[in-house]
Amino acid sequence: MPWNPAQYHKFQAQRGAPFEDLLALIRVRPNLRVIDLGCGTGELTRRLADHLPDSDVVGVDNSPEMLARAALHARPGLRFEHGAIEDVNGEWDLIFSHAAVHWVDNHAALMPRLMRMLTPGGQLAVQMPSNHSHFSHVAARELAGVDPFASALEGWSRSVPVLPIDAYADLLYQSGADDMVIFEKVYPHILQDADAIAEWTSGTLLVPYMERLPDALREPFMTAYRERLRQQFPGSPIFYGFRRTLFAATRGALPPLGESDGDD
Repeated sequence: MPWNPAQYHKFQAQRGAPFEDLLALIRVRPNLRVIDLGCGTGELTRRLADHLPDSDVVGVDNSPEMLARAALHARPGLRFEHGAIEDVNGEWDLIFSHAAVHWVDNHAALMPRLMRMLTPGGQLAVQMPSNHSHFSHVAARELAGVDPFASALEGWSRSVPVLPIDAYADLLYQSGADDMVIFEKVYPHILQDADAIAEWTSGTLLVPYMERLPDALREPFMTAYRERLRQQFPGSPIFYGFRRTLFAATRGALPPLGESDGDD
């Protein structure tokens, strides 16, 4: 089941606020080599490129459906490529990622690897949801553990690779980072009702569940999921607090710990 750009865009305005917060953490300089990991449909990558004068920006995503939309935003100095975050390499002045790296496992290995791809003085800037303790996530994991869904999923449930913010501080420091800003923020959203949460998560959180479930069980899963949300969030409107982790870190001029540029 591919990613659906139209479904994802239903809450585009709400997803814009954390992007602006992340953009504010960037040290703006001209002529940067920039990569946007998980660029999606490209509108925000275009915003990033417009923010960085005379820079060369590439947006990378592994969804052909998202990239088809992103291609409409290409221009001189901004291009889009198909690829997985885990496979990215090269040397960059800015590695940027908005709401994407939470889909990649093993952040204890990922973050040092991204830091190693930065030029000295280069910057890593990341925003990712850290909302996995919210009932909307808990309900999906619980449903995945009961039949008939558990049997169809063969015991699979979405694991959460996102770490506490102090763990990111330690990882970045050990990777040679300085000038770090790391924080967690709750973004308040007022939605019409519990079904609106299901609409939101069906474009993100629930995608891997729908990918793995047979066609006959997708709608029953969504029906049971909506019912759990309605029980938890009765009435209208409802408050949907969405927690996110944001950080920016600069690679120091010296090689990160564990690397050597001379004799031992």
